[in-house]
Amino acid sequence: MATKAETRLRFSVALSREADAAAGRALAQAVRNGLGAGMVDLAFLFFSSHYAKEAEALCAAVRRELAPGLLVGCTGEGVIAGGEEIETQAAATLWAARMPDVTLTPLRLSSPQGADGLTIHGWPEGLGAERQKPVFILLADPFSTPVDEVLSVLADRCPGSAAIGGLAGGGHDFGENRLILNDEVYDGGLVGVALSGRIAVRMVVSQGCRPIGEPYVVTKAEQNVIHELGGVPALERLQALFESLGSDERRIAQRALHLGIVIDEHRDRFERGDFLVRNLIGADRGSGSVAIGDQVQEGQTVQFHLRDAQSASEDLNLLLAADRSIHRAPLGALLFSCCGRGRGLFGRPHHDITTVREREGDVPIAGFFAQGEIGPVGGSNFLHGYTASLALFSEPNP
Repeated sequence: MATKAETRLRFSVALSREADAAAGRALAQAVRNGLGAGMVDLAFLFFSSHYAKEAEALCAAVRRELAPGLLVGCTGEGVIAGGEEIETQAAATLWAARMPDVTLTPLRLSSPQGADGLTIHGWPEGLGAERQKPVFILLADPFSTPVDEVLSVLADRCPGSAAIGGLAGGGHDFGENRLILNDEVYDGGLVGVALSGRIAVRMVVSQGCRPIGEPYVVTKAEQNVIHELGGVPALERLQALFESLGSDERRIAQRALHLGIVIDEHRDRFERGDFLVRNLIGADRGSGSVAIGDQVQEGQTVQFHLRDAQSASEDLNLLLAADRSIHRAPLGALLFSCCGRGRGLFGRPHHDITTVREREGDVPIAGFFAQGEIGPVGGSNFLHGYTASLALFSEPNP
């Protein structure tokens, strides 16, 4: 499907279940039919691990048939395209865009194993020096790429730039995932694109949680271990909260309890969306401390969160409704959804993509189920889990 003819930006998406590299040709032809005649500036190719051994042939077929100016892609735990989420079967999707007056800068970053500290190769010279801050779409291998460090480098070199994307999936060890940049196929590192120029990219990051209990100030902490909340042992606060929950919420808390860290401390009150949600990974009864999946500092405000299907669905719907209340419908979209979502969380297929289409309209959309999701919260870029990260593309405001 393509966007209306009167727009400058045009998008098209195709899905194939063909079980070999012939899928590349079918995808490219379908996308070409959707876009019509003219140059294809940017294309994303996402495919399940069933195609990993044939990634070179798949990539070559797309480039031969479509000749995009820039091709980026990777393997995923599953594929998202059109109105479907294919989680276990072989599938590939191609999403393509015509973007006149948009500068596309390809990215290929790698961090050698055994290096003393982070060493990034391939940062484009001059990227980030322009007046308009670029938007980054990043795809990374989780086994070989220190994504948090990459995002720190991005913040240093391109302060204020937003990044979105996901970690490649399907592989279970080093070298099993595939990443694509033009005619090259890699088994590690990071690929992506920086966009700048006449395009608007807005981002919706749904962490799928709801806050419970009361917010507390961290009064004693060390790295990722919280010793005290509001002057009381953190575990004591957690136990009191657990006892206050109803039976249904207790069952959820036993398997899906998280901690949210407030992003902007200057707010008068904190609500859903004001927190960076992190896993609760352990507790020590002896010291009364709890550990989370990120560093926390004394003086920060935190609040416990629950994640379940209802909360995740409600969170995505609320964020998308808020987006449509102030923005016009997008012309195209990319969706990076956690492999912990999908049918396993919601009990039915196609939840995230159906919700996006219901709220944002019947736009060309593609993506994949990721091993981690990249997206901004509170003006900073983070690596998330159990999240749906959505990039919405539209014409810039006049």
